[in-house]
Amino acid sequence: MSLNLKNHFLIAMPNLLDPNFHQSVTYICEHDQKGAMGLMLTQTTNYLLGELLQQLKINCIVPEIGQRKIMFGGPVEIQSGFILHRPAGNWQSSLHVTEEVTVTTSRDILEALAVGQGPRENIVTVGYAGWGPGQLEQELASNSWLTYPADTDMLFKTSPGQLWHSAAKALGIDLSLLSGDVGHA
Repeated sequence: MSLNLKNHFLIAMPNLLDPNFHQSVTYICEHDQKGAMGLMLTQTTNYLLGELLQQLKINCIVPEIGQRKIMFGGPVEIQSGFILHRPAGNWQSSLHVTEEVTVTTSRDILEALAVGQGPRENIVTVGYAGWGPGQLEQELASNSWLTYPADTDMLFKTSPGQLWHSAAKALGIDLSLLSGDVGHA
């Protein structure tokens, strides 16, 4: 496989009307011959992190942590949580995407966040976006996505509502000028 989009943004094209991915940006955490896995960064859920911590019987003593919205990471395994963060730290179950960016799925990071000891930059999601072997490549060929090497500052510092336009703008594209129609010569 020659294409590896690990540590890239997938920016939904305006013609991608799937409600799960419309006007989304997905951060690709893994991409190999078995498929791809990423976390969407543009949709919030109606749930607060404090509610999740309470369900897990984790006492949250940091009010701003408890009031944060949980992100919708994608339509796969929506009962599972993923924390995208930097710095990496030493957590029980982590996938190091780069030297700077890590995804963790273990309870210990939530316990640390609840008491103000977790990674300084983090995004908590439920669910993830997944593609089987060759599926993402097929979607790229059908003009569903733009790709862009991830900018970690943009990843952690751009609001979900601005990320779709900001990522495309970094690529030099004004999404409002693109047609939703797909054509082939």
